[in-house]
Amino acid sequence: MDRDPEPHEPGRPSAPGWHGATAGQTFIHPAVFYRDTRGYLAATAPFVLRGLALDEPVAVAVPGPNLSAIRHELAARGGRVEQVQWLDMTESGRNPGRIIPSVLRAFADRHTGRRVRIIGEPIWAERSHDEYPACVQHEALINTAFDNRPATILCLYDAHRLSPVALADAAATHPILVEADQSRHQWRPSPAYAPDLIVSTYNQPLAVPDTAEEFLPVATGQLSRIRQWAARLARDAGLLVERIHDIVFVVTELVTNSIEHGAGKPRLLSWATDAALIFQTFNLGGLTDPLVGRRPAVSGQDRGRGVLAVNNLADLVRVHTSRDHTTIRAYFHRPSTTNPPPRRALRPR
Repeated sequence: MDRDPEPHEPGRPSAPGWHGATAGQTFIHPAVFYRDTRGYLAATAPFVLRGLALDEPVAVAVPGPNLSAIRHELAARGGRVEQVQWLDMTESGRNPGRIIPSVLRAFADRHTGRRVRIIGEPIWAERSHDEYPACVQHEALINTAFDNRPATILCLYDAHRLSPVALADAAATHPILVEADQSRHQWRPSPAYAPDLIVSTYNQPLAVPDTAEEFLPVATGQLSRIRQWAARLARDAGLLVERIHDIVFVVTELVTNSIEHGAGKPRLLSWATDAALIFQTFNLGGLTDPLVGRRPAVSGQDRGRGVLAVNNLADLVRVHTSRDHTTIRAYFHRPSTTNPPPRRALRPR
């Protein structure tokens, strides 16, 4: 029998379920480990159908082939698929730093005052070595971003293909763990739950290769030259015209942010790999708020949008901060790798 992680209605006694929630719990954040298509659909379809039955807004943000599988299953069960917001996570969540403000909060904020249900799958086996630390930090920061908000965010993990490290990190970033298969769901509280530790663990220094080119000097009066320099590097790396505009904007935001909020002389570097063109700023001064760049802009907000804009435009953003310095690195996929590797379809049922 499929069990669904619905919140308990006020005034009704709580009952055990695979969500592990108790009465009065506002934010529910389970990690669901699946191993095949049956388990995947048994965990997701009832969750969506229950939300629709309760008239709760529902969004599904998973990689494309899995998105199609859930949608097909819902249609076969008579679900109102047109009432669900469908998002391909390989596009909307290509940069993990974009997921909280532009996917999760964007959906929840459109339904203020109502409990929302969201299915997310931000980590899949084809995620790159550079992307993974940002992914797991994102999962940890969801708990802070949604603290005391009426939402259930169900996060899916392919226990067959993801590494043991990824599965262990899932246990540290989710307070509830679920083993899903076609016949039952087994839930348990996570004894390893420690999201702040995960954010700290993956806050590692970002090494710069010897081939990096540095722009000197970095100053407000040099912004025009900095833009020209960034555009030249983007053209040399084969970036398309529309991406060059994005790159120039991002580099301008990174430099301006470093000058305004840093101490001492900031640094600006760039280099290219086979996969990406990378820009990095370094400045003295620590970053104390881990959700910087992960909160949606509010109406009338004139400042504090710089890192948010960088997250929205870059293909990947990595941050390292300490008490006395902050490094922000923005990646832009080169044309041969602009489209992320296709997510393998779920194994046959």
